Amino acid sequence: MGKGNTLEAAPPTSAYRSVMEEYGYEVGKIIGNGSYGTVYEAYYTKQKVMVAVKIISKKKASEDYLNKFLPREIQVMKVLRHKYLINFYQAIETTSRVYIILELAQGGDVLEWIQRYGACSEPLAGKWFSQMTLGIAYLHSKGIVHRDLKLENLLLDKRENVKISDFGFAKTVPSSQPVRSSPSYRQVNCVTHLSQTYCGSFAYACPEILLGLPYNPFLSDTWSMGVILYTLVVARLPFDDTNLKKLLKETQKEVTFPSNHTISQECKVQLLIASVAQWGQAQPRPLSPLP
Repeated sequence: MGKGNTLEAAPPTSAYRSVMEEYGYEVGKIIGNGSYGTVYEAYYTKQKVMVAVKIISKKKASEDYLNKFLPREIQVMKVLRHKYLINFYQAIETTSRVYIILELAQGGDVLEWIQRYGACSEPLAGKWFSQMTLGIAYLHSKGIVHRDLKLENLLLDKRENVKISDFGFAKTVPSSQPVRSSPSYRQVNCVTHLSQTYCGSFAYACPEILLGLPYNPFLSDTWSMGVILYTLVVARLPFDDTNLKKLLKETQKEVTFPSNHTISQECKVQLLIASVAQWGQAQPRPLSPLP
């Protein structure tokens, strides 16, 4: 999980510690906060490695989250093993909390990086975009969609490699067709399993989600990736999400770039593929890593 710079609060209570120590974890500082819980840095004494521990309070969490989204998140993460995805290690449940043990990404998240340093150079943006693309291609090849891709869910390891995180809205999309190796096959052949759960952040959401319409979740991920790439090279979101009506209008226009930014043709092509110019086409082109 990502390491925040302003979250070094008090260590967890003795109740947290006793449970974690029983399983061999020495819990340290807070590195993240969410609606239903807190993420801590921890040391796993049995393997002598640093990990992240996501502690979810059952009192704070909604029934829908505890009974639907959390079990689905754990189930999805258990089957994933990829160098550009955060690895799942273990889940522990008590009467009052759920503890999820994850790979620790020590470089924070990409949103923090952009806020600190501004727009990425195209070589760095290309590296991160390519890593994200490979991670999502792996996910899609397994019939799994993320549905909440955004800068803060792209973590960085100590070498500044991308680690896709937060699979709380991820789901497996059933397929009646034979499994194909190409993720683009699933993107095109998903019409019988459109999603109707409108999750994620408006700024990264495709027009169908904003309109409350059933949507192709594979292509929804592709749209979000385009928003991320734009933000990497421009240091601001392509659409204004403070007003839903304005946001809807902007998402249905061709993406434009600030005049003070020089964007390469390769980068513009990737953004065009993810933009509304391609949305809803019968044979959408999948995003590919930048050269």
